[in-house]
Amino acid sequence: MTRDDWDPESLRDLSGRTYLVTGATRGLGFFACEQLAGAGAHVILTGRHPNKLVTAKAAVLRSTPDADIETLLLDTSNLGSVRAAAATVRARGRLDGLLLNAGVVHPPKERQLAGGHELVFATNVLGHFALGGELLKPLAAARGRMVWVGSMSTSLWNYLPTDPELTEGYTPWRAYVQSKAATTALALEADRRLRAHDVPVESLVAHPGYSTSGRTRGIRGVNEPSRLSRFLDNLQAPVTQSKEEGAWSLVRALIDPLAEGGQMYGPALVARGRPRRATPTRRTRGDALGAGLWEACEKATHVRWPFVKVRRA
Repeated sequence: MTRDDWDPESLRDLSGRTYLVTGATRGLGFFACEQLAGAGAHVILTGRHPNKLVTAKAAVLRSTPDADIETLLLDTSNLGSVRAAAATVRARGRLDGLLLNAGVVHPPKERQLAGGHELVFATNVLGHFALGGELLKPLAAARGRMVWVGSMSTSLWNYLPTDPELTEGYTPWRAYVQSKAATTALALEADRRLRAHDVPVESLVAHPGYSTSGRTRGIRGVNEPSRLSRFLDNLQAPVTQSKEEGAWSLVRALIDPLAEGGQMYGPALVARGRPRRATPTRRTRGDALGAGLWEACEKATHVRWPFVKVRRA
């Protein structure tokens, strides 16, 4: 298979593999789960609300009746929840891939806290940093892969997370964009550290382009856009795509055997299109930014990734 042969609508058989997806009860996370389950993978579908987990699992089973899927409570804004979920996953065994998707897409107008940290940074960044560290051992045992979710917004706005908690100058959009700059920088920093410690886990980043609910098929309890949302989103059809299509880049980064740590995947036309290799914005590739964020995340989460304990055998 060459890189140009990738068909997101005809994935290779994933039987016997296990993937965990955060923020899987709607949006990109849900459709990534649906695609992975449709290819035969065992999927751990996670989310904050029990009822939404039940609804999302039922929706996957309607599209793939024989799907091998389980649900797990996990709130990435709550480090206690992250640790509890990770302990459950470790106890259950094999883990081939981790899709770090959950996030606040529409931040509050005013700065809010979660566990003493700014809400968007806590949800989009800190929880995933902690989860990656907590699940590094099972990922290494399976020679697996983790994928962090970035955004094309990082190439349009120069909001670098030099003040990741936004103690000053908070705006909703700045909080979102700089959180995605942080996930991109951390994905690349994780790759550097995993390689340096000879740990058999790959770290990649993917972005979904401009994917909207209004261009996505309706699914009861998962995607129910209003008529107005449908109308407005369809006006932007030339530069948008569905959430299903947005999930293609995330899934390719997670399962493409030709993908490598440190790479990024995104839509071919940036905002839309089939998934292909992309380039993280130069601002997020700096070693100093990645190292600084790593130290900030260690301090905030009290999680240190156990690199030495999972060196390549």
